[in-house]
Amino acid sequence: MKKPSKPSPKSGGRAATAGGKPVRAPVHKRPSGEIRLIGGQWKRIKLKVADKPGLRPTPDRVRETLFNWLGQDMTGLRCVDAFAGTGALGFEAASRGAAEVQLVEQDATLVTQLQRVLAQLQALELPEPLSQKLHIQRGEGVSALRSLAPASYHVIFLDPPFDGDLYDGALAAASRALAEDGSIYLEAPKAWTDEALAPLGLVVRRHLKAGAVHAHVLHKATASTETQGA
Repeated sequence: MKKPSKPSPKSGGRAATAGGKPVRAPVHKRPSGEIRLIGGQWKRIKLKVADKPGLRPTPDRVRETLFNWLGQDMTGLRCVDAFAGTGALGFEAASRGAAEVQLVEQDATLVTQLQRVLAQLQALELPEPLSQKLHIQRGEGVSALRSLAPASYHVIFLDPPFDGDLYDGALAAASRALAEDGSIYLEAPKAWTDEALAPLGLVVRRHLKAGAVHAHVLHKATASTETQGA
């Protein structure tokens, strides 16, 4: 889903190491030039994506599982995709009725393509102007998350470049912006544990491994505990 980051001779932090050994960014097939929305009012609509090396759209199977976890109907929810890339997750959330979806992307080429997709969707017959709920912002993902009001978003999508060192900062900022009953979707090259997430006040509620990708749904620790005890 995301754009590649610039290569670095040294990558530190949880994003780059596992068991003291470097984590190599997984090799993905290049996107075919389009993505297909899999649910909601735009189900089966195909959207063009930019032709950029390393662009890593979240696979259909993972997206389908994710929205089974989050709920097929996202009516009224506020969502932000902090590393939007192709916008697959954000557009999927909008298709399923989200009240607000903010797409944040740093790469100018990808931002232009996101705007083209928005124009494509706006050309459909919709009951309300799409621009009222879908917002595209050019910016750096972690900084954008830090600018959000506390406890203001119900779903936060995090899929930063695998070879960057953005996970700790993104998770800390997302935890602050997350509503008490909200969910963070985290895509990473390794599994995150409750122990690693404890300092951020988060716990793992769902996890799957698809090839070299680990997909997680995280909740705030207090919210998760209450849910389990209900």
